[in-house]
Amino acid sequence: LNGRVLFDSEEGINLPSRDRKIGFLFQNYALFPHLNVAQNIAFGLPTGLSSHQVKLQVEKQLGDMQLRSLGNRYPQQLSGGQQQRVALARALASHPEALLLDEPFSALDTYLRSHLEQQMTETLADYAGVTLFVTHNMEEAYRICPNLLVLEGGKIAQYGSKFEIFQHPATINVAKITGCKNFSRAIITSSQTVEAVDWGCVLEVEEFCANQLFPIPSHVGIRAHQIVFKNNLPEKDLPSKNIFPCWLVRSSETPHRVTLFLKLYSPGKNIHDYHLQAEVYKEKWVTIKDQDFPWYIYLGPNRLMLMQ
Repeated sequence: LNGRVLFDSEEGINLPSRDRKIGFLFQNYALFPHLNVAQNIAFGLPTGLSSHQVKLQVEKQLGDMQLRSLGNRYPQQLSGGQQQRVALARALASHPEALLLDEPFSALDTYLRSHLEQQMTETLADYAGVTLFVTHNMEEAYRICPNLLVLEGGKIAQYGSKFEIFQHPATINVAKITGCKNFSRAIITSSQTVEAVDWGCVLEVEEFCANQLFPIPSHVGIRAHQIVFKNNLPEKDLPSKNIFPCWLVRSSETPHRVTLFLKLYSPGKNIHDYHLQAEVYKEKWVTIKDQDFPWYIYLGPNRLMLMQ
């Protein structure tokens, strides 16, 4: 970390946790119940400070985290959001070189999670160190983190900007982790076309060139929200490629969106007989749900993802 070796079994190096200059925000916050807010924050300060210096540092953290009026309260007297701010203040009090956040929003309801995400983003914008944010929620990761590290089986599957990882996942497993639902085995037929074996169609894709860094793809995928419906368009207005007739097999609703399970070329034989999942907002669903079959979907070349 910044040139310091914290642990090396071969060299016999194992720096004590207190000397590693790392702040840690636990998933359950791990506040000391017998200490009040100010005392919990003071616990994170380095040793050797005078009582006056401790007081100044604690007051600064209380102010930065909007906790100034809560310094004398105990953890059990705080809301979940307030407890999280105390835990974050304690982690930042020692001016760590790295900050580890272990799913800090997992125990919060949707409204509070959104509010605290914004607050944490503002707080971390002023933090000069490195932040490692652990989460299973990819939308949460996308909102908060500029760069993503995807782990699979304890090993690095892909690292890069969030835009690169979501738009160009290296493997089918990375695509799944980032929320992609549609995959097919792919046979490369030219630099700009692939045969989607499991979908039974040939697709035009953006031109690619295989090399040592970018091997020949084995799969093609598309995200559910990037499938475009082209129903009721005159034939002359339809795209010349990557447009396919489809039938609705079944649908699944959430408060704001509808997932449509689609079979290409013919009606599905049962609820499991489908090729693709498409997601549309309910406003769009209202406009297409009563239209006659077949519907038509367009799989844009710039939306298709080639991967291992």
